Amino acid sequence: MSILYRKKILLAVTAGIAAYKSAFLVRLLIKQGAEVKVILTPEALEFVTPLTLATLSKNPVEWKFSDEDGSWNNHVDLGLWADYMIIAPATANTMSKMTDGAVDNLVLATYLSAKCPVYLAPAMDLDMYQHPSTKENLAKLESYGNIIIPAESGELASGLSGEGRMAEPENIVSFLENHIQKNLPLFGKKVLVSAGPTYEKIDPVRFIGNFSSGKMGIEIAKNAAKNGADVTLVCGPSKEKSDGYNIQRIDVVSAEEMKSEMESHFENSDIVIMSAAVADYKVINPATEKIKKSESELIIHLTKNPDILKGLGEKKTHQILVGFALETNNEMEFAKGKLEKKNLDFIVLNSLQDEEAGFQKDTNKITIISRNGEPVIYKAKNKTEVAQDILNFIVENYKI
Repeated sequence: MSILYRKKILLAVTAGIAAYKSAFLVRLLIKQGAEVKVILTPEALEFVTPLTLATLSKNPVEWKFSDEDGSWNNHVDLGLWADYMIIAPATANTMSKMTDGAVDNLVLATYLSAKCPVYLAPAMDLDMYQHPSTKENLAKLESYGNIIIPAESGELASGLSGEGRMAEPENIVSFLENHIQKNLPLFGKKVLVSAGPTYEKIDPVRFIGNFSSGKMGIEIAKNAAKNGADVTLVCGPSKEKSDGYNIQRIDVVSAEEMKSEMESHFENSDIVIMSAAVADYKVINPATEKIKKSESELIIHLTKNPDILKGLGEKKTHQILVGFALETNNEMEFAKGKLEKKNLDFIVLNSLQDEEAGFQKDTNKITIISRNGEPVIYKAKNKTEVAQDILNFIVENYKI
């Protein structure tokens, strides 16, 4: 999955012959899973049509401050909507106006309103690109925090050959992906997450399990991937999806299977988050055939499952190890006991007494208890936000 998956990208097209490449760029961004909106300078309409870009992006294309019916194309909303803004091609004229803060078209007004990273792909003839004023403008724009996608060398519209050609669309996408990924807080880190319940066979059709949906752990895995990590997810039976993310998902059923996979990937992991609700007991001798309903009582002999988290804690060397505690009483006391006994860096406590926490819910309310410092209590949030809070806690409190 591309790091651009589900990202909102605003493409601004200015009046240069390279504007024809914007159609290819839109198509590539859409293929990477991004949501794309396009705006143009009025003069760009001489090089590319709004219909083409609207069809490819599946969004309306704007180039005026207001439409004929008097409705306003809100540049502020456009600037705030985007996760990333790309100006491609960025002509010498547009870049000169950007350095001066001029606002005589929708693209420039939106640029000044944007709160997101802005990428510029310069495009002009050789002599224009080498002119001192262009070099000065590029340096100024970079000093403002804009990211310059270097122009390429090749045949130019004038017939000359040299530097100044807009980067090819596939190179722009590659540059964008690499730049974003390298600046993500978990870039280059290996994150191992467990999620969901485990099921322990009674017979071929019945099992011992719990009500965990796996949503919390899967949201942690997805958020870790969005933050640039290389993620391995070991997941018990769950209907929750993780498709479209840079996640290696390993589906398991029993506690023994989960233990094997977690231990297999533990040594090479930097961060390990054990959010799975592992069954505490398993059947000693599961029946090989379906047990018939014949007696009024059925006695099943159980034995303890291995404590996966404790075993990982004993093997821990460099890893940041995180556990979960779902309690019904004496929550803080039990959670602190697990923190010490299992050699964790911190533990995430949630209580079944809280209506907004627990299994089969879209929200969670957590308290993070670490070895150093006071417990950090979070308000109830949806599990996607809770997952990001947990990862933020790691980034802010541990050297990774």
